Amino acid sequence: MTETFDHIVVGGGSAGCVAAARLASDGGARVLLLEAGYSNRHPLLDMPPGIFKMINGSKYMRYHRTTPQDHLDGRVHEIPQGHVLGGGSSVNAQVYMRGRPADYDEWDDILRGNNDRVGWGWDDVLSHFVRMESNNRLNGAYHGTKGPMLVSDPGHIDQFSRWFVQAVQTMGEPFNSDFNGPSQRGVGFYQFMNRHGKRSSAAYAYVAPQESNPNLTVRLRCEVQKILVENGQAVGVVYKDKRGNIRQVRSDGEVIVSSGALVTPKVLMLSGIGPAAHLAEHGIDCKVDLPGVGQNLIDHPEVPITALANGRYGYYKQGEGWRMLKNGIQFKLFGSGPVTSAGVEAGAFVNPEQPDAPPTIQAFCVPIVYLDRDTLDLVEDGYGLTVTTVVIKPRSRGEVRLASADPSAMPVVSPNLLKDPDDMNDMIAGQRFFLRAFATHPLAERLERVAIPAPEDLSEAALRAHCKRFVKTNYHPASTARMGADGDPMAVLDSRMRVRGVDKLRVCDMSAVPNINAGNTNAPAMMLGDRCADLVMDA
Repeated sequence: MTETFDHIVVGGGSAGCVAAARLASDGGARVLLLEAGYSNRHPLLDMPPGIFKMINGSKYMRYHRTTPQDHLDGRVHEIPQGHVLGGGSSVNAQVYMRGRPADYDEWDDILRGNNDRVGWGWDDVLSHFVRMESNNRLNGAYHGTKGPMLVSDPGHIDQFSRWFVQAVQTMGEPFNSDFNGPSQRGVGFYQFMNRHGKRSSAAYAYVAPQESNPNLTVRLRCEVQKILVENGQAVGVVYKDKRGNIRQVRSDGEVIVSSGALVTPKVLMLSGIGPAAHLAEHGIDCKVDLPGVGQNLIDHPEVPITALANGRYGYYKQGEGWRMLKNGIQFKLFGSGPVTSAGVEAGAFVNPEQPDAPPTIQAFCVPIVYLDRDTLDLVEDGYGLTVTTVVIKPRSRGEVRLASADPSAMPVVSPNLLKDPDDMNDMIAGQRFFLRAFATHPLAERLERVAIPAPEDLSEAALRAHCKRFVKTNYHPASTARMGADGDPMAVLDSRMRVRGVDKLRVCDMSAVPNINAGNTNAPAMMLGDRCADLVMDA
């Protein structure tokens, strides 16, 4: 017999975990949550620095290789995404960031042209952020202390991070004690989704408390191949289980797609929902012609600056065994010390060219020489400091397309990072700003030299070449199945996250947002899950 549930959630990422858990608990519905990846229960996933062990090669990540990027001289780079229950919240650096109020007011303005609309302004979404949060320092209008998501100050702050904060203040930027408060501008220390050194992912915060709830069924390593659409209505899904069997399951209520901005459009297109001409190229029968599916891909581009220290500043060199062992013992016995840090302890939001205008650049300060495939041959291992600069409201747009009608094929991804000239100009300005910070007290006295970009040539042409060579994803793809106003031909969803032209089908992840928020996207994704659950329960 074919199984039937009240609702089916396709994808157990940050948004999907929240939506499924709330529908099963607060809504009392029978919910099936299908996740293509693995269990989130792993020691390296739980502890903050585990991300550095996972990011460059792990079954808990799925690696999307881009098409050759002509504007980057043909470079191909990877976009890692969580392949695990909890999605990005189980594998990210745990930074808790919402973006600024203006981001959501912008969404609300874009969506005003909807009939039967709901508001998406800051005043509409703030209650969701507050309800989800249990903050260990902040409370009041902007923060909560009773929610399931544990938000904490860093368990350990390295002196290099403190010097970074002081140097940026020396340059005239204010200290900001709460990047999620009324103003984003300034420099300070991030908060993180963890407590006592253990990650607080969407899986731990929302799904784990429902493990004994018979209303919630979670199936891992189950890849959804398509949504079943009959008579203009989503009625179920077809998926391949972990043994390779093809199964069909049906829904009496709604199907909610929450597979992330790179896979959600793939699932929709495989289901016959997308650009008709593109579907025809792959022999897929078009049920609803929605040209916006897979278009409008936005991601935050990042570019590194790395300097070597003139002393034992920052975290241990790679392979320094005794110090690593000592820190591990301290973490195990007392839940304290460097292992409680994800490395990204400090950061800043600045506008290098118009300091009093809204920030254009976010910076992440990591007190190590961060080596990856692009920098291994350029920087020697040792003590040092890496700061990545990120354009937070990029204008560049890319796309996600089908490689074939084979559900096992990875989608074709072209993010076009820094393709828009304004994005490149903002990035170069950000690089110059933080290069000045490296030469400012008290950082200057602790740095031997900048390794990248090459300090002997910081001309406009040289910095442009540096950005083209090293730009990569900040792991925040978004907007590939976006909400939009009635009459917008590229709008895939209405303001209630419902897919246009198909009843009982919603998209609930960062695919849905009209524009990317200024900052990390995990907390906004969880907010989308919380909001979607409310919308389904109110339907």
